[in-house]
Amino acid sequence: MTESSYFCDQCTLCQDLKPSNPQEKPQKGFPTLQGERVLTVGDKFPTFDLAACVSLESGKEFAQIDHKTYEGKWKVIFAWPKDFTFVCPTEIAAFGKLNEEFADRDAQVLGFSGDSEFVHHAWRKDHPDLTDLPFPMLADSKHELMRDLGIEGEDGFAQRAVFIVDQNNEIQFSMVTAGSVGRNPKEVLRVLDALQTDELCPCNWSKGEDTLDPVALLSGE
Repeated sequence: MTESSYFCDQCTLCQDLKPSNPQEKPQKGFPTLQGERVLTVGDKFPTFDLAACVSLESGKEFAQIDHKTYEGKWKVIFAWPKDFTFVCPTEIAAFGKLNEEFADRDAQVLGFSGDSEFVHHAWRKDHPDLTDLPFPMLADSKHELMRDLGIEGEDGFAQRAVFIVDQNNEIQFSMVTAGSVGRNPKEVLRVLDALQTDELCPCNWSKGEDTLDPVALLSGE
């Protein structure tokens, strides 16, 4: 799905919002941070090539990870503002506890902030809830990824954002919360389950429950 597919060809409002070139960013009608549009459903996730802390094992601490490393998989990519803070480790640890659940759904979890891979490593060594973290902590030290996603805040730090990216590198879910509010990884997992059904899922739907049959509903069954 492209940005242009969100707009019809009839009404004046849609023509005002619709970019003349599919690569151009709409100037209004979309949420922005620092004047940049926050990427959302239907957008392609940006290319990236970042160093990461992947382990505390000597000699295996760091790796280079790019947009092709997990090509063909679903990806859950989330950002946090700063290492050595308070809300952030609660979220990171919670995603870590659900890592096997995400892996069972062929989804790779990736987290990042603007801190370097060495700061990530020091934080993991210092914080007991992060010691055995099972997914990479990417170092967006130049802030290129957060800017491409449109989630760099006015303070220069990444916003508390999360994206679910499908096997074709297309964003299917995005969310940004206030810095004081931690996210719920179980809800992200629930949304991933719903997306992978490729069916209509009602409010509060959970894996294993019935999805909606529009034909049956329209016929009154």
